[in-house]
Amino acid sequence: MNDKKHIVIIGAGTAGVMLANKFAKTSDVMVTVVDPAEFHYYQPGFLLYPFNRHSFDEIHKRTSTLLHEHVYLLQQHVTDIAPSKKTIVTEDGTEISYDVLIIATGTQIDPLLTDGLMNEQWHISIFDFYTPDGAEAVRGALQAFEGGRLVVQITEMPIKCPVAPLEFVFLADDYFKKKGVREQVELLFVTPLSGAFTKPVASEKLGHLLTEKNIQVVTDFYTEKVDGPNKTVYCYDGRSFDYDMLVTIPTNVGTKLLQKQDFTDDLGFVEVDPHTLQSSKYPDIFAIGDSTNVATSKAGSVAHFEAHVVQENVLAYLYNQPLTGFFDGHSNCFVETGGGKSLLLDFNYDTQPYEGTFPFAGIGPMKLLRPSRINHLGKLAFRYIYWYLLLPGRPIPFIPNKMSLKGKKVV
Repeated sequence: MNDKKHIVIIGAGTAGVMLANKFAKTSDVMVTVVDPAEFHYYQPGFLLYPFNRHSFDEIHKRTSTLLHEHVYLLQQHVTDIAPSKKTIVTEDGTEISYDVLIIATGTQIDPLLTDGLMNEQWHISIFDFYTPDGAEAVRGALQAFEGGRLVVQITEMPIKCPVAPLEFVFLADDYFKKKGVREQVELLFVTPLSGAFTKPVASEKLGHLLTEKNIQVVTDFYTEKVDGPNKTVYCYDGRSFDYDMLVTIPTNVGTKLLQKQDFTDDLGFVEVDPHTLQSSKYPDIFAIGDSTNVATSKAGSVAHFEAHVVQENVLAYLYNQPLTGFFDGHSNCFVETGGGKSLLLDFNYDTQPYEGTFPFAGIGPMKLLRPSRINHLGKLAFRYIYWYLLLPGRPIPFIPNKMSLKGKKVV
């Protein structure tokens, strides 16, 4: 008789694969991952692929090849979750019971939530880059674009990888300079926030980068509707802007499966304790990564820092122990600024990004809140770290799960 505890993970994205591989090394649990996707994508590659920085083969692998041999992968859609029965149901009617359920379904864009955004101009003059098809379409559009107004626009927050739209406009500036048409291109960055960066201190210290690159910033713009035929976007306060090419980040929502559950918020994100990542309603449900409602970035680094906490707390729950794993909201991210440089942000629930060095005090070698070549090289190297350290559930040397103040200029 098999008396192992059964952990079911819905989702084989960054968080799901990483966590499954961590649990696979625990002898007294069995792990099932449920996800219909044949391929797993390195999603930061969707930003760089349109600018010819990656090939498509470099940013995707078969999901089945990424999971530990002791993890069972069921490639089906989940159609229902029944917390009262501690079961999930798949599309073929199979009912799977669990001792603990972990939601790792991420977030997805929904253009239909903005009036007029999904129109006949979708992937013709209106583009996204958060999906494989979107990245492919915008790549072709950039190659053909010889001049006019290109607008990068965030519909509303929260979004996956909050700095990615800003990176896109920086990379576009660099791309058109190399193409020799930058003087013919007007670049706009449109955001519902009061500054270009999600963190006010970053906007204050780094806003000059947009000015220097002649990128116009439109803030506090809450999108009401899009007029595709006339290439115009309207704000609720009456403002509007025209475009020749619109790169939009539509509203991000949880999966349709989660939008109908009683343990999620209005956007379909799982409501959890922000430190233990345990469901606020069902103690045998946990969530990780972009699928949660925690007040930090929806980014791969967050999933990485959360994984140890979820693993520790799930095992504690299974064996009736106190939940001692504590997530502090730690997030860090590289921001491509063009010209072969990137800057680095590091923060958590309680802090704004600080200046300083990372990961070693005084030595670095990476600089915080300052563009540098070595930061850029770090961002490029992360693709290898992702495939060979992060997804297999191995620790990344010198990068603590909780944010460290070492090397930071705390003010």
